[in-house]
Amino acid sequence: MIETHAHLYAEKFDEDRAEMMDRAAKAGVEKFYMPNIDHESIEPMMEVEDKFSNTIATMGIHPCSVEKHFEKQLYEVEDWLNKRKFVAVGEIGLDFYWDKSLMKEQKEALRIQIELAKKHQIPIILHCRDSFQETYEIVKELKDDNLKGVFHCFTGNAEDAQKVIDLGFYLGIGGVVTFKNGGLAEHISDIDINRMVLETDAPYLAPTPKRGKRNEPAYLELIAQKIADLKQMPKEELISITSTNAKALFA
Repeated sequence: MIETHAHLYAEKFDEDRAEMMDRAAKAGVEKFYMPNIDHESIEPMMEVEDKFSNTIATMGIHPCSVEKHFEKQLYEVEDWLNKRKFVAVGEIGLDFYWDKSLMKEQKEALRIQIELAKKHQIPIILHCRDSFQETYEIVKELKDDNLKGVFHCFTGNAEDAQKVIDLGFYLGIGGVVTFKNGGLAEHISDIDINRMVLETDAPYLAPTPKRGKRNEPAYLELIAQKIADLKQMPKEELISITSTNAKALFA
């Protein structure tokens, strides 16, 4: 399995990170992609990447970290992208769940970071909590042959999924698919498996039956099993397809 979205550098893993990584390996997770959050997460993310050879850092500013005067934040992102190779710009996007007062700034920061991804010809990792349509419209407007990516933590319906697929993007499917009232499970059978990748968003959004606890990549197996059951296919086949998709996404 390939874990396409996990914050392995989070403080919640500080006391048992090595053990957590070992549990993930035993569960069959072979590679981990780590989306950045803000200025403060860069150093711990790089430390994890240095320590564990199968972890890969990405670079971007999470929408909830976008400030009123965000230009300095994006200068740092741009500086890092020029300084070394990254496989993606992320985690970027829009989040209107907590606070809508910086909608304008979030949208501008998203546009700038999309252009950075196009310049460096790497994919984007999109966060779109309570903002799917707005995020989709900006991506559609700026889409060209140099832009691809993933709508992380997809929670929409089959129609929304098709919009994403028509853009040539992937859908990050995580713990929400296991939630009894998550609303996603009922649409999985109608979504093209060739556009799905697996993620946990650890340490957040732990899947059932671990819901409410700290999430970790070892639980990717629970997500894979749930999707396989909904798709009525062997879990091994589901893992093979989604891993191939992840490799294509970050190629």
